Amino acid sequence: MRIAIAGAGNVGRSIAQELIGNGHQVMLIERQPRQLRPERVPDAEWVLADACEVSSLEEADVAGCDVVVAATGDDKANLVVSLLAKTEFAVGRVVARVNRAENEWLFNEQWGVDVAVSKPRLMAALVEEAVTVGDLVRLMTFRQGEANLVEITLPPQAPYVGEPVRDVPLPRDSALVAILRGKRVLVPTPDDPLEAADELIFVCTSEVEDQVRAVILGPDVLS
Repeated sequence: MRIAIAGAGNVGRSIAQELIGNGHQVMLIERQPRQLRPERVPDAEWVLADACEVSSLEEADVAGCDVVVAATGDDKANLVVSLLAKTEFAVGRVVARVNRAENEWLFNEQWGVDVAVSKPRLMAALVEEAVTVGDLVRLMTFRQGEANLVEITLPPQAPYVGEPVRDVPLPRDSALVAILRGKRVLVPTPDDPLEAADELIFVCTSEVEDQVRAVILGPDVLS
């Protein structure tokens, strides 16, 4: 994929290095000359430009990108970049960094954002995920509430411990996408049995989160 990243600070460069390591073509767009450090990510394409200007994005051929990542340290800039990428250049996937938690509500489809990544929310979720057994923890929101990535760590008394995945009656608009078991990451198949202490990763809509919790944990666990 061809991916444009607006903002070549520490966050933008880290994202670029990870994506390049995964075989993607990356372009870093930065408006501050002092941040233009091609030697830090030599395999990326570097562009000195203001990603909040349509003309700059045209010259960078953002329309030819599969994904745009708005990764600056300024929420206003990230919103403008997201909106331009989606409305002016029809980019298929726009990911935006949220710097201040109080601005998170703005990062939605109206501003062209497909996925908003909030560092405060993510850090709080990771803390909860690390210490919480027997409850649902929301890790990330996609398309401003249309779907969420959630985690449940199975307690020993959960009703489907020892049962195969096929026997778990998940509600509509939910899917078990991964099982973290010790140091292993499993893509679940219908025959895989659930084990106590499994970390179950689901994608589901907000409306069915409580149903997923009830199915996986059971009424006795929730009470």
